[in-house]
Amino acid sequence: MSNPAAAPIRVLVVDDSSVMRRIIATALGKHPQIEVAGFAANGLQAIEAVRQLQPDIVTLDIEMPEMDGLTALREIRKEHKRLPIIMFSTMTHRGAQAAVMALTAGATDYVGKPTASAGSMDEAFKVLETELIPKIFGLAQRMRRRETELAGDHKPAQADQHKPVVAAAPVASATASRRLGSAAAVVIGVSTGGPMALKQIFSDLSSPLPVPVFIVQHMPAAFTTLLSARLTASSVTTFKEPEHGEIPEAGIAYLAPGGQHMSLTRVGGKLSIQLTLEPPENSCRPAVDVLFRSAAEVYGSSLLAVMLTGMGYDGLKGSHEVKAKGGAVLAQDEESSVIWGMPGAVVQANLAEMVLPLAKMADELVFRTRPMASKRTGND
Repeated sequence: MSNPAAAPIRVLVVDDSSVMRRIIATALGKHPQIEVAGFAANGLQAIEAVRQLQPDIVTLDIEMPEMDGLTALREIRKEHKRLPIIMFSTMTHRGAQAAVMALTAGATDYVGKPTASAGSMDEAFKVLETELIPKIFGLAQRMRRRETELAGDHKPAQADQHKPVVAAAPVASATASRRLGSAAAVVIGVSTGGPMALKQIFSDLSSPLPVPVFIVQHMPAAFTTLLSARLTASSVTTFKEPEHGEIPEAGIAYLAPGGQHMSLTRVGGKLSIQLTLEPPENSCRPAVDVLFRSAAEVYGSSLLAVMLTGMGYDGLKGSHEVKAKGGAVLAQDEESSVIWGMPGAVVQANLAEMVLPLAKMADELVFRTRPMASKRTGND
């Protein structure tokens, strides 16, 4: 997006509120690299507008008359598999529940919908400027990179945080250090595109992994609670937000609560999950780095870290710690990532033992956690 000659990013704004449409258009209009392609007031209009206008990105409200955003999302996805769609939802329980359903059904990302009351205009513009605009630029960068590659111009890939990264390594089927049943725990870091990625991985499992799984997904508190329930309902694995001091169990996936860091430590010889309100790291709380470095300290060479789709580079320092302690790091490939920022940073730093498409990740987790008679566990 730094190329001034590049065509503007064309955004279709879908919202039943004329006031909100005007607020969004005003916020987008402040950026010369963004152009409002058109408006739609409900899901039916949105489907037709996508066909006619061919926008680069869609912002999609959820609660609308005639056809809601969830229904429209499913219909749009039938014809446009890769079109970036950012959901707008209120931060109420109902709005968060709908947003989580959308994210696991194919939405690219979400933004908590600001109120449109006269007394909160400044706050509404702040939300759009700090949350919506960066996501539009990040998604557009990924989309245009793919268009360039399809056109045959294979330039070095750029991570979304504007740091150069190497292109995804060839998908590896095995490496010299690949160890059957070596992992006593799995830690996963994920952000943009995460709910759908997690759903696919764990839906591909025929039984829960025989080790505890710890996950940091960048999301607000209400969203992580609902995401845990959604993922549990769609897979054989039980997901839960842990309590402070909880002793982890094999086969359970522990999702860091939104707004709290999750780390691992030993208390009285037993491994314990810690939840804290320490300052954000990489502008994130929960942060992947916090989880990865604490897990590396506890599990050492028995830890398997997985970096999935996400914007930014949270988890890069933690991945260094995992490798330093003898653990292994896997990264999702660029093609299957919504945003290849977090996994791309790990690949650039040569920390990824394997770079895998999302469809291959579940099989690799099964291979590396397969029970062995002498396998160590975190509480042994």
